[in-house]
Amino acid sequence: MNEVLETKKLNIAIQGVPGSFHHQVAQQYFGENIDVGGFHTFEEVAKSVEAGTADYAVMAIENSIAGAILPNYDIIDRHNLFVFDEYYLPISHNLMVWPGQSIDTIHEVRSHPMAILQCKVFFAQHPHIRLIDDVDTAYVAQLIAEKELKGIGAIASPKAADYYGLEIIASNIQTVKNNFTRFILLQREKPEIKETPTKASLKVTIHNQKGGLAKLLTLMSEHDLDLTKIQSIPVINKPWEYAFFIDTLIGDYDLFKQAIAQIQENFGEVKLFGEYQNRKI
Repeated sequence: MNEVLETKKLNIAIQGVPGSFHHQVAQQYFGENIDVGGFHTFEEVAKSVEAGTADYAVMAIENSIAGAILPNYDIIDRHNLFVFDEYYLPISHNLMVWPGQSIDTIHEVRSHPMAILQCKVFFAQHPHIRLIDDVDTAYVAQLIAEKELKGIGAIASPKAADYYGLEIIASNIQTVKNNFTRFILLQREKPEIKETPTKASLKVTIHNQKGGLAKLLTLMSEHDLDLTKIQSIPVINKPWEYAFFIDTLIGDYDLFKQAIAQIQENFGEVKLFGEYQNRKI
């Protein structure tokens, strides 16, 4: 972590409650001596940073199994936030219950839909269990603990089980064991670049022209840019124009800057969300 971030107790905005994966990333990245503000939605997280009530935010952006969380790119865009770093967290999903129960006595499991999606194969072996989407992994664990609910399980991290005193009855139930979620670290002000970036996040809005996307991708490839993610959304009130949210590895920073200039000149608008270090494990 940057030494500047250690000079004061920081307020970190996350989606979820204590024991969540977002909480885990906040503590591992910024240290445990932080104030964590938990919100129900990513929209509220972004608003808190934009308003200055939170210093930084931790936000999940994609999972190695379930893919990108596209709405979060739009949230970052609308609230004019900047990405200053990324963090990859190995994800361990565990089935946890109020102590003293077995999987045969569980009739319902609740969790975030992403977590449920990542554990479908496990639950196919237990068809008596009904799967229900909820707002957050650790929130369900918290609810079970507070109300001492029986017959209901949660899918969450070992940290959540410890935090809320639940019993894990099945460990590492995710379908793909090598499962990572990529989180981005966000702030309100444009970050100062202290070392040559090796990754960037941006939005490109392409004018309505034949072969526009193909030409854009060719230009980026010619400038040694390796796209790791590209997602499209239609531009409101501009029929047949699209915005593309792009994550790219930077091979040569000078070529990257040249590419940005040429995209702005030949294709349309470029909005740079952040230039930072590639942390992929």
